[in-house]
Order: sequence, then C-alpha cells, then structure tokens
Amino acid sequence: MAIAKTELEFMKEALPFWNALSQNQKERIEATASAFTVKKGQSLHDGSQDCLGLILVKSGHLRAYILSDTGKEITIYRLFERDACIFSAACMLKNITFDISIEAESESRVLLIPTAVYNELNESTLAVSGFTNQLISSRFSDVMWIMEQVLFTSFDRRLANFLLEQSAVEGSDTLHITQEAIANHLGSAREVVTRMLKYFQSEGMVSLFRGGVTISSRKKLEKLSEK
Repeated sequence: MAIAKTELEFMKEALPFWNALSQNQKERIEATASAFTVKKGQSLHDGSQDCLGLILVKSGHLRAYILSDTGKEITIYRLFERDACIFSAACMLKNITFDISIEAESESRVLLIPTAVYNELNESTLAVSGFTNQLISSRFSDVMWIMEQVLFTSFDRRLANFLLEQSAVEGSDTLHITQEAIANHLGSAREVVTRMLKYFQSEGMVSLFRGGVTISSRKKLEKLSEK
C-alpha cells in the first residue's frame, strides 16, 4: 500500500495544486498517501458510507456508477490516467449525498490521499479548494449529460455512442465486453441491448461474438450517433 518514489512523482505532476502547498503539507501527503492495484471487476468504493479519500488513477481505467433500488446500474463517468475522483471522499462534502460506486474496468493502479488529510488541505488552502470545486463541477456536468442522454436521446443513438466510446477505450474495433456489461453502462436491460445489437448486426454496423462485439462499419455507427 505504501507509495513508491516514482508514484509520488506522478502524484506531484498530476495534482495542479501541489506547488501551492507548504512544505509541511507536502510532507503530510507524502507520509499518508498510499497506492494499490485493483483487479478488473473489483470494487474500490461503494456508496457514501465508504469514504476513502481523493482517488488518482495512475494506470488503467475505472467506472463510476449509481445503483437503483431494483439493482439496475448506470455508468455516470469513467476515470482514466491522471483523472481524480472526489466523490470517493463524499463524507467531507457538506450537503452532498451521492451514493456512487466505483469499480475497475481493467487492472488499475490507484493512488489515494486519505479523506482526513485531503479535508485539511481543502479547508486551509485556496488552490486545493479551487481544485475540489472544479472537480465537483466537472463530475456533476458528467452526471447531467448522462441524465440528458437517458431522458432525451433514443436508445439506438446512445448504444452507437457507447460502442464508439468503448472502441476508443480499447483501442480496437473488436470490443471484449458482454451485453450484460453494456446494459449496466447504459442503465438498460440486457434484453434491450441484445435486440438492438441484433438490429445493428442486420444493418451491417456490427458483428456479434460470444463475449463481445466487432464494429463492422464505423461510418454507419457515427452517422447514427450524430442523428
């Protein structure tokens, strides 16, 4: 769990407020920050009661999602290298109750500043509180965009957008993702995803294989996503 020197250097470069900290504050972070590896599919944060601290992604990528009372999931944003997540320290955010869960979409290396330490910095240093506010604003913008997509965008367009996004994430037109996982990302039922993918396949946009999807016509998907 201890943070290596190279990981500490990464943290210094990735956090825009580092140079605004006092020497004592820097030493406090160096003494308390930790690093750990999260395996694909492993959860590292589960709701507002799980108050880890500020998460910073060094490698891999994570998925933040909300879970309904009926067990339906929807992805609200994804975290990649150098991305930070403040909702994993939601207990320090006054008047905000946001039950977000975070899991690894691939094996990921994560750096962590404990909640108590980050809260001290946030309350005492303008550069840190500015970063926190910017991060909260950005994540709520992500949430509002997702809500807009769910409420006002047809499912075929949302699915086309997701497949193109997943292709960018995997760096390939062959996507190793199950229909169940796609449904969880989009807040839908697997049966709905299956029907729409079969329609995409009949239109020559994709081909399906066990445990994944291959994009057959990026042009057709892009045209659909822009409708």
